[in-house]
Amino acid sequence: MSNLFEKSINLGLGALVYSREKVEDLVEELVSKGEVAKKDARQLACEMVKRGEEQRDELKKLIRSQVEEALNQVNVAKKEDIVTKDEISHLVREQMIQVLSQQGIVKNDSSK
Repeated sequence: MSNLFEKSINLGLGALVYSREKVEDLVEELVSKGEVAKKDARQLACEMVKRGEEQRDELKKLIRSQVEEALNQVNVAKKEDIVTKDEISHLVREQMIQVLSQQGIVKNDSSK
């Protein structure tokens, strides 16, 4: 098996980083060397690009899950756990109205 054909076969992880142009160039090179029939070239290129996209998606999922697991282990707050400035302002305003209402300074009109 020639070195060029081995490159194309071992493109499993390599397709992950190959651009469509590079894949097409590689397939054209295989065609010119006679290792792939011209009629099969387009299908081979599409399959290699598709395989690369699938591997890229799988790698993203794996990285995402590993990052989430690492963050959970170090107990870092997530975005949804953080109270925003507006939420704090709203809570403080409600508590101030409640305290002032209890002291009879302000009437608490909860019908608003």
